[in-house]
Amino acid sequence: MQIRILQGIEGARKATGTVVVIDVLRAFTTAAYAFAAGIAEIQLVSTVEEAFRVEGFRMGEVGGRLIPGFDHNNSPSQLIGRKLSGRAVQRTGSGTRCVVAASGAVEVWLGSLVVASATARALADRAEVTLVASGYPEEGEEDLACAEMLVALLQGTPVHQERIVAAVQNSRAAHKHRLGDTDSPLEDIACAVSIDAFSFAMKVENRTGGLIAKPVVR
Repeated sequence: MQIRILQGIEGARKATGTVVVIDVLRAFTTAAYAFAAGIAEIQLVSTVEEAFRVEGFRMGEVGGRLIPGFDHNNSPSQLIGRKLSGRAVQRTGSGTRCVVAASGAVEVWLGSLVVASATARALADRAEVTLVASGYPEEGEEDLACAEMLVALLQGTPVHQERIVAAVQNSRAAHKHRLGDTDSPLEDIACAVSIDAFSFAMKVENRTGGLIAKPVVR
């Protein structure tokens, strides 16, 4: 298996083969928690305007903050205990924009620590895998840590979970979270480092009219 790591939207544009777009803090951690809460599928868009043209549970952020008119921000911890259903629509500053930019991919998956092992199992027989750390350049240490874990899982080498968790907790993105901040609560960090919290991976289907992510159990 050939594996490479690219960063940011420019990296997503250059990505080929099977592409995993990683957004640990927080888009694709939030997506996983939304699926766990009952959402059946998530349409991924790059702009706020696109999100408002699609029906569904709208979630996402601009500058880390709730978008006026959206149903939810980008917080995974605030999805715990919720009962949702149907379709969601997600727009974020890094993760969803990188998915849209990955036009050269054969297939696209969403990556975060909470679905790391399930993602590696799903990709075990792929010949070429490109991991895109979406947070670069403003952030992204946490995404590179997740990429490191996926490489280890795919290659069958030891996974240093303590180092990975520390990289997330000490990242620039993590330092933006505060107790009592409803848009960036400190509790989101604990959600993001809950390695393998879920047994599903998240695959993106390119359908007429949009990019749709769904949970896949492997």
